[in-house]
Amino acid sequence: MNDAESMRLALALAERGRGWTAPNPMVGAVIVKDGAVIGQGWHERYGKPHAERNALEACTADPAGAIMYVTLEPCCHHGKQPPCVEAILASGIRRVVIGSADPNPLVAGKGVAILRSHGVEVTENVLREECDALNRIFFHYITTGRPFVSMKYAMTMDGKIAAYTGASKWVTGETARRHVQQQRHRFRGIMVGVGTVLADDPLLTCRMENGRNPVRIICDTHLRTPPQAQVVATADQIPTILATCCADPERQVVYQRAGCQVLCLNEENGHVDLRQLMERLGQEQIDSILLEGGGTLNWAALECGIVQQVQAYIAPKLLGGRDAKTPVEGVGVPTPDDAFRLKNSRMERLGEDLLIESEVEYPCSQES
Repeated sequence: MNDAESMRLALALAERGRGWTAPNPMVGAVIVKDGAVIGQGWHERYGKPHAERNALEACTADPAGAIMYVTLEPCCHHGKQPPCVEAILASGIRRVVIGSADPNPLVAGKGVAILRSHGVEVTENVLREECDALNRIFFHYITTGRPFVSMKYAMTMDGKIAAYTGASKWVTGETARRHVQQQRHRFRGIMVGVGTVLADDPLLTCRMENGRNPVRIICDTHLRTPPQAQVVATADQIPTILATCCADPERQVVYQRAGCQVLCLNEENGHVDLRQLMERLGQEQIDSILLEGGGTLNWAALECGIVQQVQAYIAPKLLGGRDAKTPVEGVGVPTPDDAFRLKNSRMERLGEDLLIESEVEYPCSQES
């Protein structure tokens, strides 16, 4: 196996941790000796041993003199686990091949420097583009302290998310809906506005087999969420956050008794200050959010610069209706030149539907 082949195996292993490692990165590691794989592992869950230690533990032969392939620079600091560089040095590994550099200030080149200072040969940037893409969420979170936000919506080919009656089940087919459940497993939080709660009374859980439920975040400026809503009734089982501007403790206590966490925030343009909310959620170690809001919340999120990605599920249908809801409402931009720009788009077919996934490009002064 060459370096690229071994790193691709490490990338495939890292993927197995998707949805479970947050706010840590996904990492895979492979150990090769005399041309054969003798050990492999991945970071399985937050708080559990890292990929490098799992790979060493799984070795079927003495790793002394072997090569370790790891998708991310090995850590060199004490967190919930001891430094991986110590385990690598103790094992006698002679060469370490790394995909991505770790932007975490606690690591950021220090892991590589320690290995080299102890005589270990280090090769960097092997399949870096793929390794960086694997941990885009982690890189955003660790460098900004704020969650990575993906604005997700399903719409028809004429840009409607519901019929003029408000009926929206179902715009897309089963394959696309299963894909959405995978995203709910992948992202640490899911966020909607109170309008969605009032209209649909959603549960906002992950319905994927063996999936992980996201933390539910409701933007509710005036605390209008009904106490009997599903998100409140199940808050003792699934973490639920109400983000509000209502500072009345008597109104808050109803939700707190049900198990909700109430975040009282500043008001901005008539709604919860979303930038402040991102700061608070980052402090709660919520590294990523799937934004499943309606057109009003989606516009507010774009306008204040908190959205990093757009996931548009597009169904081959036409609904029409001048009053039918669209994915992004609000005031809008005055001219096409003022549009929010999307870049690095990719398309995936999901049954009869299409998913277009793009990055949001903000002016440097606006990006969150």
